[in-house]
Amino acid sequence: MAQDLRDLLKALQENKSVEMSKGHEERFIEKLDRQRSSGSTRKQFNFLQIAASIIVVIGLSFGAYKFYQTPEDNSNPQNNSSHTMKTLGDLSPNLKKVEDYYLASINLELSKIEVTPKNKELFDGYVDRLQELNTEYQNLTIELNENGPLEETIDALIENLKLRLSLLSRLKEQLVEFNESTFVEENI
Repeated sequence: MAQDLRDLLKALQENKSVEMSKGHEERFIEKLDRQRSSGSTRKQFNFLQIAASIIVVIGLSFGAYKFYQTPEDNSNPQNNSSHTMKTLGDLSPNLKKVEDYYLASINLELSKIEVTPKNKELFDGYVDRLQELNTEYQNLTIELNENGPLEETIDALIENLKLRLSLLSRLKEQLVEFNESTFVEENI
């Protein structure tokens, strides 16, 4: 039963007068035409599948967005007034310049500070104090919105900004002293 393929190929080459059956070419063309015509409905079906998938994904995304969206709590005055909260800069252009100057200076000073494992404890103490001052600033801003622009509130807001900036300056000075003392200790 096992035949050598080489022998089979030689026999086919010698017998070159192999003829196809009658109507073979016509049947072949008909099959191609049928396959082509069924392919167009398949493409349309694929398009409908893709469109349906996109609609399902959009629907699921919208549902997830609505599900995970946190409802606004109207009982909390901070959440309720955060959209219309006035800051120091909203009162006048001059106060806006003062507020922007101090906030930019504070952020600049913070970005200049280099934290290392040795000075991290010192830095963390100052950051805690800065966070307390920031919370106090937010409370003063709420007071500004509730009571209106009173001179005492405005002065307290500006003093808070000044205090934060001076605190950062002291931190930088202490870090320089700390680095110098550790440099001297390492060289001894």
